[in-house]
Amino acid sequence: MHITLRQIEVFTEVLKSGSTTQASQQLALSQSAVSAALADLEGQLGVQLFDRVGKRLVVNEHGRLLYPRAVGLLEQAIDIEQLFREDNGAIRLYASSTIGNYLLPGMLAAWRRDYPQLPLELSVGNSQDVINAVADFRVDLGLIEGPCHLSDIISEPWLQDELVVFAAPDTPLRQQPVTLESLAAAPWILREHGSGTREIVDYLLLSHLPHFQLALELGNSEAIKHAVRHGMGISCLSRRVIAEQLETGSLVEIKVPLPTLSRTLYRIHHRQKHISKALSRFLSYCRE
Repeated sequence: MHITLRQIEVFTEVLKSGSTTQASQQLALSQSAVSAALADLEGQLGVQLFDRVGKRLVVNEHGRLLYPRAVGLLEQAIDIEQLFREDNGAIRLYASSTIGNYLLPGMLAAWRRDYPQLPLELSVGNSQDVINAVADFRVDLGLIEGPCHLSDIISEPWLQDELVVFAAPDTPLRQQPVTLESLAAAPWILREHGSGTREIVDYLLLSHLPHFQLALELGNSEAIKHAVRHGMGISCLSRRVIAEQLETGSLVEIKVPLPTLSRTLYRIHHRQKHISKALSRFLSYCRE
């Protein structure tokens, strides 16, 4: 068997584009060369990697099985080419919103001071977005606010984070001892489903409240802070998210009759992801 990296590259590009025509444009090859390379690869493997539907190529179960290994081979080839270069390629990160907006900026500023020439790409979404991107090999590393339950994803504890219940300074909750019943009766403003924060709040806090009152679901923490500040309800977010508002008094913490609401933040990567030299260095930086 003599599988070449060119055949692997052709396969992955055809999978992404869905046709040999578009793949040939991306690879600067003739369409016949792309078709021949794909046919040679299928011949050596003894299976078809795509189902032919009209002029389209639709990846089948054999192609899906090959794809993560093919991506890993190409990444290792790139790593070999860049092994002795100062620039080891961009690290692609995807972080959930609390981490991406409130934890990472300071850390990335320090990384940039230490490694000013190394490129780094950061996307921010909710935890489910991050998990999906890692599972699809669209990013190298994910940082999320709750556990990941996919068997193909390696999840490692990273940092501890405290969640706090908060309200506007004139909240009626401050006029009497806070009970689980009074918390349940208050209007709640929460992150959307799919958010790591929402998953943990549901588990650690809301599961203890009898028939709590959901007023709003919002897609980002800034919107929640403003809604709470204007007296629309109460919420629960990371202490890091509302630290400035607690300090200035525009928001106040509500002590709840429950143990400290603490969660673990996680680093995740695909089980078959090749850990390059650059990514390994960044992982060490995260641990420090």
